[in-house]
Amino acid sequence: MQKQACMRKIIVSMNITLDGFMAGPGGELDWHLEKWTEDMAEWFGMQLSNADTLLLGHYTYDAMAAYWPARSVEIAANRGDIAFADMMNNYTKIVFSRKNMPLQWQNSTLVTKNVYKTLASLKQGPGKNMMVLGSGKLVESLVSNALIDEYILWLHPVILGSGRTFFTGINNHVHLQLNKIKTFRSGVIAFCYTVLKD
Repeated sequence: MQKQACMRKIIVSMNITLDGFMAGPGGELDWHLEKWTEDMAEWFGMQLSNADTLLLGHYTYDAMAAYWPARSVEIAANRGDIAFADMMNNYTKIVFSRKNMPLQWQNSTLVTKNVYKTLASLKQGPGKNMMVLGSGKLVESLVSNALIDEYILWLHPVILGSGRTFFTGINNHVHLQLNKIKTFRSGVIAFCYTVLKD
């Protein structure tokens, strides 16, 4: 009997503060960039190596497209950073936006409609896992449509007091199982959860 191929997973990777924010009031991310250490980058690179596709919202895509292409050829970058940048640049990028937008980062495809049909098809297709990086609005939509399989939540020892909360607008119950906890030198803790399906 032929063994059935495993379905690709959608994994959300999100940085959050102790008081539940994923960004400052104006979308600021400096609070987690200053905590990002070499051991975190190495561990995240291991997680990223299990994927081959990035799922991104409009604003996250624009920010990453402005940063990563130059990073892979930066003379001062260390070997680990270059390997990480190569993954980011070479992976397939699926960008979800309600409006048309220019895509200048290599291997990028825009999806403006039939989002859930597209993702359901991708999950059943060939390839490794798919990762959502940031992209809070996209995550909300994926949660509401029960499309997320795993979470990596990076809890930072920071209290912002105000900002953009994570899981805003969610109106359905989601049950998670904790699979792994990883602690880093900066005090950041990564919690890895699997979504329990009904």
